[in-house]
Amino acid sequence: MLTQTHAKAKGLADLPPVTADSLLALIALCDADPRPEKIDVGVGVFRDAVGNTPILKVVKEAEQRLVDTQVTKAYLGSAGDKRFAELLRPILLGQHANDERIAGLQTPGGCGALRLGFELLAAVNPSARVLVGTPTWPNHPPIIRSVNLEMVEYPYYERGQGAIRFEDMVAALEAGEPGDIALLHGCCHNPTGADLSEDQWREVVRVVRDRGLMPLIDIAYQGFGRGLDEDAFGVRLMLSACDEVVIAQSCDKNFSVYRDRVGSLWVKTGSVETTKTAMAHVHQKAREMWSMPPDHGAAAVHIVLEDNELRERWLVELKAMRDRINNVRQRIASADPRLAFIGRQFGMFSMLPLSPEQVLKLREEHAIYMADSGRFNVVGLGDDQIDRFTAAVVGALGN
Repeated sequence: MLTQTHAKAKGLADLPPVTADSLLALIALCDADPRPEKIDVGVGVFRDAVGNTPILKVVKEAEQRLVDTQVTKAYLGSAGDKRFAELLRPILLGQHANDERIAGLQTPGGCGALRLGFELLAAVNPSARVLVGTPTWPNHPPIIRSVNLEMVEYPYYERGQGAIRFEDMVAALEAGEPGDIALLHGCCHNPTGADLSEDQWREVVRVVRDRGLMPLIDIAYQGFGRGLDEDAFGVRLMLSACDEVVIAQSCDKNFSVYRDRVGSLWVKTGSVETTKTAMAHVHQKAREMWSMPPDHGAAAVHIVLEDNELRERWLVELKAMRDRINNVRQRIASADPRLAFIGRQFGMFSMLPLSPEQVLKLREEHAIYMADSGRFNVVGLGDDQIDRFTAAVVGALGN
């Protein structure tokens, strides 16, 4: 018996090594590079014309109001700032904002919302498969694996052509079984920048509804593509067609509060009572993972959205960020016909048709840091870096 006990005993020294996160490794390489001309288009944060990631003016003002008026740091509960979620309803849900079958709560960023959403769906159906278009956001697969759901990948994007493989996407969804989960990007697809058109969204929604799939929509960049309403087209169309929808949302990007981790999870079911039951499970799962979400960032967003004047100024600042993204896209696209697809895409990311060897050469010879896949942050560039970046990329592409 003693021998058996010793055989089972393990300590931290028995942990296997962890494969390093490729993005974190890239950040470390860039940080260690002493060349002053280095360009970092790997990190996914918005940068302005001079290469800074600014705090929005309205957020600064909201934070000052918070400092001046907040009287306690007491717990808010597992739902976080309830008013924050209420104020997001019309922005995200549009015409569905008054649907009482839809409920939401604050989460620690969009990543927290995704994990919480998958926890809920795994509790509903642990044998469900998750249909995932590739390439996708690097955190999607590990989150899915963490809740022990099977992942079924299908090709979403043809990198050489800069285009969506829509027929393959539809075929994969058509092959889904009732109860399977369809993981979809709401807008500004990460990492490709290739968004579904409105007609393609209509077809995807039809297949999801007809096949009885469970849609989980990740919308982390609302307002960075065409506009707040335009970017929510697919979300709202799915809500119109399906009784059950899960949505993971983030304010980190469109309020530029990355390190404050501001997100929300939304659940729609076929009845008010079922939604209450589902949200009870959501609250329990949240309690088990983080107990209560951090308040500061959500409180600042709350202040901005509740004040009409601040809200209008936020829309102006959001439009300025969106305009910069789209303007930089056009500058890159005009550099070479082989980069023209970048001008037809949306959001912060695109994928260059480069091999890992070409990416490495750009890093070694030009101090340009991007993921081995060719995924790069369009607005990781200051205005004075765009021409040097495009010239280096065109050179790497060759003749």
